[in-house]
Amino acid sequence: MTKKSRRLGVDLVGGDKAFERRPYPPGMHGRGRPKESEYLLQLREKQKARYSYGVLEKQFRRYYEEASRRSGKTGDNLLQILESRLDNVVYRSGLARTRRQARQLVVHGHFTVNGVKVNIPSYRVSAHDIIDVKGKSVETTPFIIARETHAERVVPAWLEVMPERLRILVHQLPTRQQIDTQVAEHLIVELYSKN
Repeated sequence: MTKKSRRLGVDLVGGDKAFERRPYPPGMHGRGRPKESEYLLQLREKQKARYSYGVLEKQFRRYYEEASRRSGKTGDNLLQILESRLDNVVYRSGLARTRRQARQLVVHGHFTVNGVKVNIPSYRVSAHDIIDVKGKSVETTPFIIARETHAERVVPAWLEVMPERLRILVHQLPTRQQIDTQVAEHLIVELYSKN
């Protein structure tokens, strides 16, 4: 992931010390200046979004197609779809340090959505969903750490977290202003609309 972060020029992991030490692209010619073509910029933005959310190409394209069918701006719809993934909601709530850790916690079956066990990271939450940590999992190490360090994390306005009960309330789906991902979504739309 550090190599990908350096290639794209943005910290995808969050708090990556290796990226901070060498913020230029990897490889022998990393400090050279490549030609910044329009296609390169568009591709970089798409890869930045894909790697940030941990989504494969085929799935990302399906998200784009769904976003383009919805009413409203395609780029905003795409980011809203990505933000409403269960693994991302767990990460945003502060119960996991990284999206990768959030994904692993979901896959291992630690969460229930509205009382039903869900172990699919790409599960999409909707407004007024209640996400709980399963009773058996409450005393495991990641959740003990999450309870103790929760005050350090900033939770977006569209979520409410009860750290002592390990509960996440989804008030609404996020708007573009509430998504702080550093992605120029209009470039992604331009890239896909060519094909």
